[in-house]
Amino acid sequence: MSLEHIPVMPKEVAFYLGCRPGKIYADCTLGGAGHARRILEKIIPGGVLIGIDQDKDAIWNAKKVLKSADVSVHLFHDNFINLPDILQHLKIAAVDGILLDLGISLHQLKASGRGFSFHKDEPLDMRMDVTSKTTAEDLINRLEEKELKKIFYTYGEERWAAQIAKKIVNQRELCAIKSSAHLAQIVREAIPKPALSQKIHPATRVFMALRIAVNRELEMLDLFMENVAAILNPKGRLCVLSFHSLEDRIVKHRIKALEKVCVCPPNFPKCICNQKRVLRSLTKKVVRPTENEIDKNPMARSTKLRAAEKI
Repeated sequence: MSLEHIPVMPKEVAFYLGCRPGKIYADCTLGGAGHARRILEKIIPGGVLIGIDQDKDAIWNAKKVLKSADVSVHLFHDNFINLPDILQHLKIAAVDGILLDLGISLHQLKASGRGFSFHKDEPLDMRMDVTSKTTAEDLINRLEEKELKKIFYTYGEERWAAQIAKKIVNQRELCAIKSSAHLAQIVREAIPKPALSQKIHPATRVFMALRIAVNRELEMLDLFMENVAAILNPKGRLCVLSFHSLEDRIVKHRIKALEKVCVCPPNFPKCICNQKRVLRSLTKKVVRPTENEIDKNPMARSTKLRAAEKI
């Protein structure tokens, strides 16, 4: 059975990746393989598709749904940060397109059993890669109050981060916090009642922040974006779908930095950095999903697409 998943902005992704027959593309976050399936269809014949995901369920699913006699498909249970090593293993110098579909999949929310959702009572895990060591339970029960506050405020932009962190520390002195339902209830109790009339669940930002911290998502993204141009062929394209303002900020700033010809301080009379322009942005303004797509797939609501091409 295929994983439950609806690919976000499939037409826009196909357009900005510019997939062509016989070329090499890397889907670095396979998820339910919806985008990968469309890429595969467009690179026939003779293309190469490299699929990567931290979640073993995604790799298992991709093995079943990504089949083609005219395309070489290589699947890896790994973090996209390791794409350069994977290419070296495959004896491929660079690729013609890279897709990053960040965030969490519908399968992980609904069926992984790892506590990504506050709507279920599941073990407080939140690891995308279950072979990694640190779980959400570890962080919630081990970190100091100020560290929890920083995670909730920085990664979740949670207004009530201080109150929530204090409540968690007080509660874990009574008993360890081990389940998603338990954590969600603590968060609800920590937030003032007048603030509970919001449209989103009160634990939304805390769960998102905790997931980002467990999987080191922003750190991995920033490192990848810093070096992405080196593994793109000339005219190769990068397409990133982000679902969080901090993710989008990293992508935006990295693309902008790689577009610059000179990074010397403004008061320098002469350029001494000798930096060359590496990328050109294909999306001067962020691309958002249509209202029609959001109606059909509410998870697409916060999506932001940015794309760039190597010069």
